[in-house]
Amino acid sequence: MFTSVASFVALFAAAAEAGKRGLCWTYYDSTLDPGVFNNGDGEVVAIYDYETYAPPSTNGAGGLGFIGMQRCLDCSSSPIADLASRQAAQGWATVFTLNEPDANGTSPSEAASWYIEYINPLPIKKALPAVTSSATSGEGLSWISEMITACAGQCSYDYINLHWYGPSFAEFQSYVESAHTQFPNNQLVITEFALQNPTGGQADQVTFFQQAFSFLDGASYVELYFPFVATSPSLLQTYDNEAVTYVGTGSCLYNDDGSPSAVGNLMY
Repeated sequence: MFTSVASFVALFAAAAEAGKRGLCWTYYDSTLDPGVFNNGDGEVVAIYDYETYAPPSTNGAGGLGFIGMQRCLDCSSSPIADLASRQAAQGWATVFTLNEPDANGTSPSEAASWYIEYINPLPIKKALPAVTSSATSGEGLSWISEMITACAGQCSYDYINLHWYGPSFAEFQSYVESAHTQFPNNQLVITEFALQNPTGGQADQVTFFQQAFSFLDGASYVELYFPFVATSPSLLQTYDNEAVTYVGTGSCLYNDDGSPSAVGNLMY
């Protein structure tokens, strides 16, 4: 089929300007619609739900690119034996792996062996396990560095996966920049981030995300980012009180009626 030069240039420009924002979905979001953020502007492009099954919602993935996540070495909701078949059936282009192994006792060497056996064979882009922003030796970025060493050059990966919670935008920016400095040859994905229970609640989160989104959009080494969390205050309070205690409900992307919150409105 013939494609004019003008059409090709337009398609190339659209691809080059693709957004970086994504939805961090949850297993209890079945009453919400991710499609409300897919407004045709292309800012929100991805969704993940910590699992290798499709996002529970009123509108599937809402037209967004679903990224499967094998969050555990093996678990009933996402059996490791089903990883390859689920990826093939659902057609993910990217896979995320272990969720905060540095905080749950999984050793870098155990993760490396597991990754080589189960993640390497997938014919798609891959992210190393998502680590916390802990600066303690053996956690956070040092855990990832130890895993890479344990891989001994045998782990195939495209992305370093980061989580961050803290008191200020300045500290968030410093953390992301330090990760880039430590891993300059890899793109970063930030799959959870928010202020840690700010005194100003939602207003403080809005100010933080305004700064963070502008910074991340301008950082060429950041591929995707997912603010925590794509749910509503009432759902978060009902199903994840630990998160409410740690982060509060001000960073939720939805209001209780399913419309975008003040933070959610920044996603467009």
